[in-house]
Amino acid sequence: MTDAVLTRLLADREGFVARLAALVACPSVSTDPAYRDGMAAARAWWCGRLAEMGFAEVREIGAGGHPAIAACWRGAGPGAPTLLVYGHYDVQPPDPVGEWRSPPFVLTARDGRLHARGVSDDKGPSLLALETLGAFLAVEGRLPVNVAVLLEGEEECGSATLEKILHENRAFFAADAVLSADGARWRADLPTMTVGTRGSMAVEFTLRTAAKDLHSGRYGGVAPNALHAMARLVTTLHDEHGNILVPGFTDGVPPVTEAERTALAAIPYDVAAHDASIGIAPSDRSTAEFLERLWLRPTLDLNGMWGGYTGAGGKTVIPAEAHAKISMRLVPGQVPAKVADALAAHLRAHCPPGTTLEIRATRQGTLATHLEGAHPLLVAAERALEQTAGRAPLRVRMGATLPLTDIVQRVLGIGTVMFSFATADEDFHAPNENWRESAIPEGFAAWVALLRKLEGTTRADFTGFRAG
Repeated sequence: MTDAVLTRLLADREGFVARLAALVACPSVSTDPAYRDGMAAARAWWCGRLAEMGFAEVREIGAGGHPAIAACWRGAGPGAPTLLVYGHYDVQPPDPVGEWRSPPFVLTARDGRLHARGVSDDKGPSLLALETLGAFLAVEGRLPVNVAVLLEGEEECGSATLEKILHENRAFFAADAVLSADGARWRADLPTMTVGTRGSMAVEFTLRTAAKDLHSGRYGGVAPNALHAMARLVTTLHDEHGNILVPGFTDGVPPVTEAERTALAAIPYDVAAHDASIGIAPSDRSTAEFLERLWLRPTLDLNGMWGGYTGAGGKTVIPAEAHAKISMRLVPGQVPAKVADALAAHLRAHCPPGTTLEIRATRQGTLATHLEGAHPLLVAAERALEQTAGRAPLRVRMGATLPLTDIVQRVLGIGTVMFSFATADEDFHAPNENWRESAIPEGFAAWVALLRKLEGTTRADFTGFRAG
C-alpha cells in the first residue's frame, strides 16, 4: 500500500536537493564573527521555508548569542503528545579551504554523495525532517502529533545560550519528548538506534617560566623552558597504555558489567578495518573492548599544544609560556565540574618546579545521557526503522556529545530520541563533508513511518518518561 505523503516527498526529490543547495549556500559558521551575514541568511531562509510549509508562530528567539529559530503546529489537540523536533542551522568553519575538492558552500554531487559544509551536520538531516512534516501538512492538512520546532544556531560552538532560550520560553517548547535530526547514525549498513551519549568538559591551561621569551644562546642552560615543562606535565596524565592517571577522575563511574560486555561483543564490527580506515597501527582490541572504550569509558585528550616560535624557518628562543587544550568525554556518574576540579588538582600537584600554572574552563560541561529502553518514542522509532530497513535496529551508544540531550533533560524534563540520517563517516567538521544521496529516500521513508506509528498516541503514553 502506497503512502501519499511519502509519494509526494519522493516525487519532489529534485526540489528537495535544490532547497538544500540554497540552504548550504548560506555560510552559517557560528564560531567566527566574520560569518555573521551567513548566519542571518540561514535564519531568514529557514523562517521563510517554515512559514511556507504551514507552521505557525515562526520566529527567531535569542538569549545573547546566535538566535534559534522556533515554530509550531498544535492542531492535534491537547490530548495528543507534543514532540520537540530539533536540528541546528549553524556549521563548522570550512578551513582548511584548500583541501576541498569543490567549493565548501556550493552543493556538489560526486560519487553518490552530496558535498558541502553542513550538508551532513546538520542541514541535510534537518531539512529532511522538516520537509517530511511539511509534506504531511500539504497532503493531509495535519500532523499525527503536536510539534514544536527548534533549530539551534550555536550547536557547533557549545550551545552557550540554548539553556537560557529554553528557560525563558518553557511554555512554547513544552513537550513530551525530543525527536532530533542531529546525532548521526553509527553506520549506513546496520540499522541502529543511539540510546546514550557521552558528556563533555573542556579546559585550557598555560605554564609560565619567565617574564618574557629569552635568547637561547644567552640564557640556554640557566633559564627554564616552558615547552619542556609542558611536555613533562602532560606525560603525567596517562600511563603507557593510555589509561587516565588523574586521581578522582572516575569517581562515581560504575564498573562495566559482564552483561554489558556480552552485549557489546554481539555487535558486528570490524575493528581492524576501523584502524586501517583512519591510518593507525592495528590495536588488536576485541569488539567488546573497542566499543567499551568508545562508548562506556571516559577520555582525556590533548587537543592542542603550542608555545615559542612556530612560523617558517628558525628562531632561537626559549619560550616563557606554553599552552594546551584538553577535552574530556564523560560517562554516566561523572559531574563535569568535579572532573575539571580533579584535573586541575592533578596539574597543580605535578606542575614542574619554577613554573606557574593558570587553568580555565573553556565551556560549561555536559552530562552523559541515557534513554530508557521502554520510552514510547524510542519504541516507535525502532519499529519504523524495522519496517523501512527490513531488520530490527540494534541499540548502540555514541562516543560523542550532543549538548541538547543534557539540556532538555534538565530544563524541560524530557528525553531525546536521535533520528538522524547523517552517518558517522561523512567527514563532518573536516574538508569535503558529504551526505549520501541514498539517505534522502531512506530518511523520508523512516520519518513518515515513525509519524504514522505515533498516530493515536496520547500524552498519557508518555507518563513516567517526563520529569514533573
